[in-house]
Amino acid sequence: MPSVGVNDYNEFAYFHENLAEWGLTSPIPPVRRFFVAVDGLRQVSGLRWGEESPELVLVHGGAQNAHTFDTVALAMQRPLLALDLPGHGHSDASPNGSAAIASHASDLAMALGQLITPPRPLVGMSLGGLTSIVLSAQRPDLVSSLILIDITPGVDAKKAGHITEFVNGPKTFNDFDALLDRTIRFNPTRSVSSLRRGILHNAIQRPDGSWVWRHQQHPVAETSQPDFGDLWDLIGSIPVPLTLIRGMAPGSVVDDDDEAEFARRRPDATIVHVANAGHSIQGDAPLELAALLGRLCPRDAEARE
Repeated sequence: MPSVGVNDYNEFAYFHENLAEWGLTSPIPPVRRFFVAVDGLRQVSGLRWGEESPELVLVHGGAQNAHTFDTVALAMQRPLLALDLPGHGHSDASPNGSAAIASHASDLAMALGQLITPPRPLVGMSLGGLTSIVLSAQRPDLVSSLILIDITPGVDAKKAGHITEFVNGPKTFNDFDALLDRTIRFNPTRSVSSLRRGILHNAIQRPDGSWVWRHQQHPVAETSQPDFGDLWDLIGSIPVPLTLIRGMAPGSVVDDDDEAEFARRRPDATIVHVANAGHSIQGDAPLELAALLGRLCPRDAEARE
């Protein structure tokens, strides 16, 4: 495979690959990148799909970015927002670090107050799901429903070990091919073209020619996080409809005990299993996820000003 240079990347140039890989014939809607201030000069970025008022909000997992939902957005053909968490994608770093869910929730709440006509459905995957739990508990005025993708407060380092092993690998790579080779080894079921595309969205080339993940380009913060209590307790207090979408294939980080505790804490919640997906349901089964979100976020309820 030929080498990739820093000038080869155009984040809006790959949607035709998503369409072709998943057999979609839908048109590519208008997509633009936005930036909104959340704390002085610090900004949160994301992608706005469509020109109408966004009908739902998508938040990615740790070490990912808003483009992880590209195929889902193309399949849904709905106006929506896909956000970059602080310290990820094109968003500025949080002073509290890239995994600081409490400050992430505050930042996203400030951003959503400027971007949507609330309330709207909030869809959070993995780290984005934990952040969305805090946001929904603190700012239910922004959220009409909460949908969690393969995450509960019961997920721990052991359950997510296969993910953190990949994320906590080398900090830099000498060239793009080295980065791609490692990504292929950890994602053997994915197409090479999709992994290449994902890296281009999620890594940057430095002036010396080396490559680094976007979420690892920022200095590690030492600031401690405030104690926001038990996220399981927050699950029980969220005053909006709640759904858990769980991957059932190898790679999922949610086990039966997590699901049972989720159902105990929220007996009114909906739980959906996706048989052919692991942790990254948006990557493994994007068309099924798009269909699920379409049913869980009906237009007649959300497309209002």
